[in-house]
Amino acid sequence: MRPDDIIARFRVADGDSFRLKQFDPAETCGLDIEKDEAKELLQLGVKRLHDLQERLYAERRWSILIVLQAIDTAGKDSTIKHVMSGVNPQGCIVHSFKAPSLSELRHDFLWRAGCKLPERGEIGIFNRSYYEEVLVVRVHEDLLRKQNLPPEPAGEELWTKRFESIRDFEKHLARNGTVVLKFFLNLSREEQRRRLLARIDEPDKNWKFDLNDIVEREHWDDYQRAYQAAIAATATKVAPWHVVPADNKWFTRLVVAATIVERLEKLDPRFPAFDEDLRKAMAKARKQLLADGERKNGKGD
Repeated sequence: MRPDDIIARFRVADGDSFRLKQFDPAETCGLDIEKDEAKELLQLGVKRLHDLQERLYAERRWSILIVLQAIDTAGKDSTIKHVMSGVNPQGCIVHSFKAPSLSELRHDFLWRAGCKLPERGEIGIFNRSYYEEVLVVRVHEDLLRKQNLPPEPAGEELWTKRFESIRDFEKHLARNGTVVLKFFLNLSREEQRRRLLARIDEPDKNWKFDLNDIVEREHWDDYQRAYQAAIAATATKVAPWHVVPADNKWFTRLVVAATIVERLEKLDPRFPAFDEDLRKAMAKARKQLLADGERKNGKGD
Protein backbone atom coordinates (compact mmCIF):
# COMPACT_ATOMS: atom_id res chain seq x y z
CA MET A 1 0.00 0.00 0.00
CA ARG A 2 1.34 3.44 -0.97
CA PRO A 3 1.95 6.08 1.72
CA ASP A 4 -0.89 8.24 0.34
CA ASP A 5 -3.28 5.31 0.58
CA ILE A 6 -2.19 4.57 4.15
CA ILE A 7 -2.79 8.18 5.19
CA ALA A 8 -6.19 8.19 3.48
CA ARG A 9 -7.11 4.95 5.25
CA PHE A 10 -7.05 6.72 8.63
CA ARG A 11 -8.31 10.17 7.62
CA VAL A 12 -11.84 11.15 8.65
CA ALA A 13 -13.04 14.29 6.87
CA ASP A 14 -16.77 13.67 7.26
CA GLY A 15 -18.05 12.32 10.54
CA ASP A 16 -21.54 11.33 9.40
CA SER A 17 -20.59 7.70 8.85
CA PHE A 18 -17.70 7.53 11.31
CA ARG A 19 -17.59 4.52 13.62
CA LEU A 20 -14.61 4.23 15.93
CA LYS A 21 -15.13 0.47 16.26
CA GLN A 22 -14.30 0.08 12.57
CA PHE A 23 -10.71 1.23 13.18
CA ASP A 24 -8.36 -1.50 14.37
CA PRO A 25 -5.78 -0.21 16.92
CA ALA A 26 -3.35 -2.97 15.85
CA GLU A 27 -3.54 -2.38 12.09
CA THR A 28 -0.29 -1.93 10.15
CA CYS A 29 -1.72 -1.96 6.60
CA GLY A 30 0.11 -5.19 5.85
CA LEU A 31 3.54 -3.80 6.69
CA ASP A 32 5.71 -6.49 8.26
CA ILE A 33 9.11 -4.97 8.86
CA GLU A 34 11.91 -5.18 11.40
CA LYS A 35 12.44 -2.46 14.00
CA ASP A 36 15.61 -1.19 12.28
CA GLU A 37 13.80 -0.89 8.95
CA ALA A 38 10.98 1.04 10.64
CA LYS A 39 13.56 3.43 12.11
CA GLU A 40 15.12 3.96 8.68
CA LEU A 41 11.73 4.74 7.14
CA LEU A 42 10.95 7.17 9.95
CA GLN A 43 14.27 8.94 9.48
CA LEU A 44 13.45 9.51 5.83
CA GLY A 45 10.21 11.16 6.90
CA VAL A 46 11.97 13.16 9.61
CA LYS A 47 14.53 14.45 7.10
CA ARG A 48 11.83 15.48 4.66
CA LEU A 49 9.92 17.17 7.48
CA HIS A 50 13.07 19.08 8.46
CA ASP A 51 13.49 20.43 4.92
CA LEU A 52 9.85 21.46 4.63
CA GLN A 53 9.82 23.07 8.06
CA GLU A 54 12.80 25.26 7.12
CA ARG A 55 10.88 26.56 4.12
CA LEU A 56 7.72 27.04 6.20
CA TYR A 57 9.70 29.07 8.76
CA ALA A 58 11.40 31.16 6.09
CA GLU A 59 8.23 31.92 4.16
CA ARG A 60 6.23 32.95 7.26
CA ARG A 61 2.91 32.59 5.41
CA TRP A 62 1.36 29.50 7.01
CA SER A 63 1.33 27.89 10.44
CA ILE A 64 0.66 24.28 11.37
CA LEU A 65 -1.34 23.24 14.42
CA ILE A 66 -0.98 19.57 15.35
CA VAL A 67 -3.57 18.32 17.82
CA LEU A 68 -2.71 15.06 19.59
CA GLN A 69 -5.44 13.31 21.55
CA ALA A 70 -5.36 9.86 23.14
CA ILE A 71 -6.07 7.90 26.26
CA ASP A 72 -3.27 7.30 28.76
CA THR A 73 -0.19 5.33 27.56
CA ALA A 74 -1.12 5.69 23.86
CA GLY A 75 2.25 7.30 23.08
CA LYS A 76 1.63 11.01 22.55
CA ASP A 77 4.93 12.07 24.15
CA SER A 78 7.04 9.50 22.31
CA THR A 79 5.34 10.35 19.01
CA ILE A 80 6.30 14.00 19.44
CA LYS A 81 9.84 13.03 20.45
CA HIS A 82 10.49 10.78 17.46
CA VAL A 83 8.53 12.48 14.68
CA MET A 84 9.77 15.98 15.49
CA SER A 85 13.35 14.90 16.28
CA GLY A 86 14.79 16.62 13.21
CA VAL A 87 12.80 19.83 13.38
CA ASN A 88 14.47 23.11 14.33
CA PRO A 89 13.20 23.89 17.88
CA GLN A 90 13.15 27.58 16.98
CA GLY A 91 10.14 26.94 14.75
CA CYS A 92 8.31 24.28 16.77
CA ILE A 93 6.49 24.78 20.07
CA VAL A 94 4.78 22.11 22.18
CA HIS A 95 2.03 22.93 24.67
CA SER A 96 0.66 20.37 27.11
CA PHE A 97 -2.78 21.22 28.41
CA LYS A 98 -3.33 20.11 31.99
CA ALA A 99 -6.27 20.91 34.28
CA PRO A 100 -7.23 24.57 33.69
CA SER A 101 -6.06 27.21 36.15
CA LEU A 102 -8.43 29.54 38.01
CA SER A 103 -7.63 32.27 35.51
CA GLU A 104 -8.38 29.96 32.57
CA LEU A 105 -11.66 28.85 34.14
CA ARG A 106 -12.80 32.48 34.11
CA HIS A 107 -12.76 32.44 30.30
CA ASP A 108 -14.57 30.41 27.65
CA PHE A 109 -13.28 26.89 27.04
CA LEU A 110 -11.39 27.83 23.85
CA TRP A 111 -9.62 30.88 25.30
CA ARG A 112 -6.48 29.23 26.64
CA ALA A 113 -5.95 27.34 23.37
CA GLY A 114 -6.25 30.58 21.41
CA CYS A 115 -3.46 32.08 23.51
CA LYS A 116 -1.07 29.26 22.50
CA LEU A 117 -1.62 29.16 18.75
CA PRO A 118 1.52 29.01 16.56
CA GLU A 119 2.73 32.10 14.74
CA ARG A 120 3.06 32.14 10.96
CA GLY A 121 6.00 29.95 10.02
CA GLU A 122 5.73 27.82 13.16
CA ILE A 123 4.57 24.31 13.91
CA GLY A 124 2.55 24.23 17.11
CA ILE A 125 1.76 20.96 18.87
CA PHE A 126 -1.05 20.60 21.37
CA ASN A 127 -0.39 17.58 23.58
CA ARG A 128 -4.03 17.26 24.56
CA SER A 129 -6.05 20.31 23.64
CA TYR A 130 -9.37 22.12 23.73
CA TYR A 131 -10.89 18.71 22.93
CA GLU A 132 -10.44 17.79 26.59
CA GLU A 133 -13.50 19.99 27.15
CA VAL A 134 -15.68 17.49 25.26
CA LEU A 135 -13.80 14.39 26.42
CA VAL A 136 -12.59 14.30 30.03
CA VAL A 137 -15.14 16.95 31.03
CA ARG A 138 -17.88 14.91 29.40
CA VAL A 139 -16.77 11.74 31.21
CA HIS A 140 -16.46 13.65 34.50
CA GLU A 141 -19.31 16.14 34.29
CA ASP A 142 -18.68 17.29 37.86
CA LEU A 143 -15.82 19.33 36.34
CA LEU A 144 -18.43 21.56 34.72
CA ARG A 145 -19.36 22.99 38.11
CA LYS A 146 -15.91 24.58 38.38
CA GLN A 147 -16.51 26.47 35.14
CA ASN A 148 -19.38 28.56 36.56
CA LEU A 149 -21.27 28.37 33.27
CA PRO A 150 -24.55 30.15 32.48
CA PRO A 151 -27.59 27.88 32.96
CA GLU A 152 -28.12 27.47 29.22
CA PRO A 153 -27.27 25.35 27.33
CA ALA A 154 -27.14 22.24 29.49
CA GLY A 155 -27.20 18.48 29.12
CA GLU A 156 -26.73 17.09 25.60
CA GLU A 157 -27.25 20.54 24.11
CA LEU A 158 -24.08 21.75 25.86
CA TRP A 159 -21.92 19.22 23.99
CA THR A 160 -23.66 19.96 20.70
CA LYS A 161 -22.93 23.68 21.14
CA ARG A 162 -19.31 23.01 22.07
CA PHE A 163 -18.84 20.88 18.97
CA GLU A 164 -20.27 23.74 16.93
CA SER A 165 -17.86 26.20 18.58
CA ILE A 166 -14.92 23.91 17.83
CA ARG A 167 -15.90 23.58 14.18
CA ASP A 168 -16.22 27.36 13.89
CA PHE A 169 -12.88 27.87 15.67
CA GLU A 170 -11.05 25.48 13.34
CA LYS A 171 -12.73 26.97 10.28
CA HIS A 172 -11.57 30.41 11.43
CA LEU A 173 -8.00 29.13 11.82
CA ALA A 174 -8.03 27.57 8.35
CA ARG A 175 -9.31 30.81 6.80
CA ASN A 176 -6.42 32.69 8.37
CA GLY A 177 -3.56 30.42 7.35
CA THR A 178 -3.36 27.88 10.18
CA VAL A 179 -3.51 24.28 8.97
CA VAL A 180 -5.12 22.06 11.62
CA LEU A 181 -3.96 18.43 11.72
CA LYS A 182 -5.78 16.33 14.32
CA PHE A 183 -4.59 12.90 15.44
CA PHE A 184 -6.35 10.43 17.69
CA LEU A 185 -3.90 7.71 18.72
CA ASN A 186 -6.22 4.73 18.83
CA LEU A 187 -5.03 2.30 21.53
CA SER A 188 -6.67 -0.99 22.48
CA ARG A 189 -7.65 -1.75 26.05
CA GLU A 190 -5.40 -4.83 26.11
CA GLU A 191 -2.35 -2.92 24.89
CA GLN A 192 -2.97 -0.25 27.51
CA ARG A 193 -3.03 -2.99 30.16
CA ARG A 194 0.36 -4.26 28.96
CA ARG A 195 1.90 -0.80 28.97
CA LEU A 196 0.62 -0.02 32.45
CA LEU A 197 2.05 -3.31 33.71
CA ALA A 198 5.40 -2.44 32.12
CA ARG A 199 5.42 0.85 34.04
CA ILE A 200 5.01 -1.14 37.24
CA ASP A 201 7.32 -4.08 36.47
CA GLU A 202 10.22 -2.28 34.75
CA PRO A 203 12.20 -0.04 37.16
CA ASP A 204 13.28 2.42 34.48
CA LYS A 205 9.60 3.03 33.66
CA ASN A 206 8.34 3.42 37.23
CA TRP A 207 8.54 7.21 36.98
CA LYS A 208 5.84 7.11 34.28
CA PHE A 209 3.32 5.32 36.47
CA ASP A 210 0.39 7.35 37.77
CA LEU A 211 -2.31 5.81 39.94
CA ASN A 212 -4.82 8.08 38.25
CA ASP A 213 -4.27 6.11 35.02
CA ILE A 214 -5.80 3.09 36.75
CA VAL A 215 -8.75 5.17 37.92
CA GLU A 216 -9.33 6.56 34.43
CA ARG A 217 -9.08 3.06 32.93
CA GLU A 218 -12.32 2.22 34.74
CA HIS A 219 -14.02 4.76 32.46
CA TRP A 220 -12.77 3.11 29.26
CA ASP A 221 -16.19 2.69 27.66
CA ASP A 222 -17.18 6.24 28.57
CA TYR A 223 -14.07 7.61 26.87
CA GLN A 224 -14.67 5.50 23.77
CA ARG A 225 -18.18 6.94 23.49
CA ALA A 226 -16.84 10.46 24.07
CA TYR A 227 -14.22 10.07 21.32
CA GLN A 228 -16.82 8.60 18.98
CA ALA A 229 -19.05 11.63 19.51
CA ALA A 230 -16.25 14.21 19.31
CA ILE A 231 -14.64 12.85 16.13
CA ALA A 232 -17.99 12.33 14.39
CA ALA A 233 -19.06 15.89 15.20
CA THR A 234 -15.81 17.72 14.36
CA ALA A 235 -14.31 15.85 11.40
CA THR A 236 -14.40 18.30 8.48
CA LYS A 237 -12.57 18.85 5.21
CA VAL A 238 -10.68 21.85 6.61
CA ALA A 239 -9.78 20.06 9.87
CA PRO A 240 -9.97 16.28 9.40
CA TRP A 241 -9.21 13.73 12.08
CA HIS A 242 -6.64 10.98 11.62
CA VAL A 243 -7.53 7.91 13.66
CA VAL A 244 -4.07 6.33 13.87
CA PRO A 245 -3.52 2.77 15.16
CA ALA A 246 -1.45 3.03 18.36
CA ASP A 247 -0.81 -0.57 19.43
CA ASN A 248 2.44 -0.57 17.40
CA LYS A 249 4.39 2.59 18.16
CA TRP A 250 6.62 2.29 15.10
CA PHE A 251 3.56 2.34 12.82
CA THR A 252 1.97 5.23 14.72
CA ARG A 253 5.07 7.35 14.18
CA LEU A 254 5.32 6.50 10.48
CA VAL A 255 1.68 7.48 9.86
CA VAL A 256 1.89 10.73 11.83
CA ALA A 257 5.14 11.78 10.13
CA ALA A 258 3.83 10.91 6.67
CA THR A 259 0.61 12.85 7.28
CA ILE A 260 2.45 16.01 8.34
CA VAL A 261 4.85 15.75 5.40
CA GLU A 262 1.98 15.23 2.96
CA ARG A 263 0.18 18.36 4.16
CA LEU A 264 3.34 20.48 4.07
CA GLU A 265 4.09 19.29 0.54
CA LYS A 266 0.63 20.43 -0.53
CA LEU A 267 1.33 23.86 0.96
CA ASP A 268 4.65 23.88 -0.90
CA PRO A 269 6.28 26.66 1.17
CA ARG A 270 9.07 28.54 -0.62
CA PHE A 271 12.15 30.40 0.47
CA PRO A 272 11.65 34.16 -0.07
CA ALA A 273 12.52 35.38 -3.55
CA PHE A 274 15.11 38.16 -3.94
CA ASP A 275 14.58 41.09 -6.27
CA GLU A 276 17.37 42.54 -8.41
CA ASP A 277 18.17 45.39 -6.00
CA LEU A 278 18.69 42.99 -3.12
CA ARG A 279 20.88 40.72 -5.25
CA LYS A 280 23.07 43.71 -6.16
CA ALA A 281 23.30 44.64 -2.48
CA MET A 282 24.29 41.04 -1.63
CA ALA A 283 26.96 41.06 -4.33
CA LYS A 284 28.35 44.32 -2.97
CA ALA A 285 28.34 42.90 0.60
CA ARG A 286 30.12 39.76 -0.61
CA LYS A 287 32.80 41.82 -2.29
CA GLN A 288 33.28 43.83 0.91
CA LEU A 289 33.54 40.70 3.07
CA LEU A 290 36.13 39.17 0.73
CA ALA A 291 38.15 42.38 0.86
CA ASP A 292 37.98 42.39 4.66
CA GLY A 293 39.36 38.86 4.66
CA GLU A 294 42.23 39.81 2.41
CA ARG A 295 43.18 42.75 4.65
CA LYS A 296 43.08 40.53 7.74
CA ASN A 297 45.47 38.08 6.07
CA GLY A 298 47.83 40.88 5.16
CA LYS A 299 47.11 40.74 1.45
CA GLY A 300 45.62 44.19 1.24
CA ASP A 301 48.78 46.11 2.29
